[in-house]
Amino acid sequence: MKRMLSGIKPTGQLHLGNYIGALRHFVESQNEYEMFAFIANLHCITVPQDPQELQKNLKDCVALYLACGLDPNKATIFLQTDVKEHAQLGFIMCCHTYMGELNRMTQFKDKQAKGEKNLSGGLYTYPALMAADILLYSPDYVPVGEDQKQHVELTRDVAERMNNRYGKLFTVPEPLVAKVGARIMSLSDPTKKMSKSDETNKGCIYLLDDLKVARKKVMSAVTDSLGKVHYDPENQPGIANLMQILSSLSNERSFEDIEKEFEGKGYGDFKKAVADAVCAKLEEIQTRYNEILNSNLIETTLANGARRARAIAEEKLNQVQKAIGMEIL
Repeated sequence: MKRMLSGIKPTGQLHLGNYIGALRHFVESQNEYEMFAFIANLHCITVPQDPQELQKNLKDCVALYLACGLDPNKATIFLQTDVKEHAQLGFIMCCHTYMGELNRMTQFKDKQAKGEKNLSGGLYTYPALMAADILLYSPDYVPVGEDQKQHVELTRDVAERMNNRYGKLFTVPEPLVAKVGARIMSLSDPTKKMSKSDETNKGCIYLLDDLKVARKKVMSAVTDSLGKVHYDPENQPGIANLMQILSSLSNERSFEDIEKEFEGKGYGDFKKAVADAVCAKLEEIQTRYNEILNSNLIETTLANGARRARAIAEEKLNQVQKAIGMEIL
């Protein structure tokens, strides 16, 4: 069975973009692949965090992973910090990643271009740690959004570089970018990705949003004056985004089918259908989420997941350390 790995940063509430772009694919993939899903809490501290808020976000993140359908009997779910090999291999990756490569990574470049002060070294070397996160587990595939594909490509470059230098050490993973829904956009500004950092809080639907709030956000979504439900991301980005959301929440329904259903109808009818689909999914997730919080499933899931992950990570790190000359024979 092929192996798949992905992670998510618990830097705030998970939102609909996280679910459509990543979580639902994890759920679908756990029956087809050997699935590893980790909470990337080391990556969180590349920017300042409130410790208590971060701790709460960690718990919520695991609960939502499970509420969205990840099965701990099928997927290995764990905290990054519960497997110390991530940090150890992360430093080795830093030593095999060129500064020119890190300079080209968009996350650091974007923050630097905005004039943000006191950017951390951890943010700069974030992609090297991400390479370690991936390569520890020899996955065949890494599902990512379009904006994260660059990091997987760097991982591939570093893996190939080390394989050429030291012999076959790493499986070179393939990035998997979903055709529909990999990049859900803000409801208030469809030229930007849906994000937890949305300043107005109107463009981002959180998985734990009150259903009335979520419905209002959809009904208030920015569209256009053309009055036609048509998939045209360039000229109708707001409508195209809502079509992606509806398609993703209705078994990948084709855009053509959606266009036919709403031919001759107003945007109000279309938005109502999107809101119905969104609220139905949120209600399903929230019901399961509350059940999980009232059980010990989070603790047992993380303990069992860390045990399985450590066994694999320890073996891979030992192999790497031996290959690069870190062991005394």
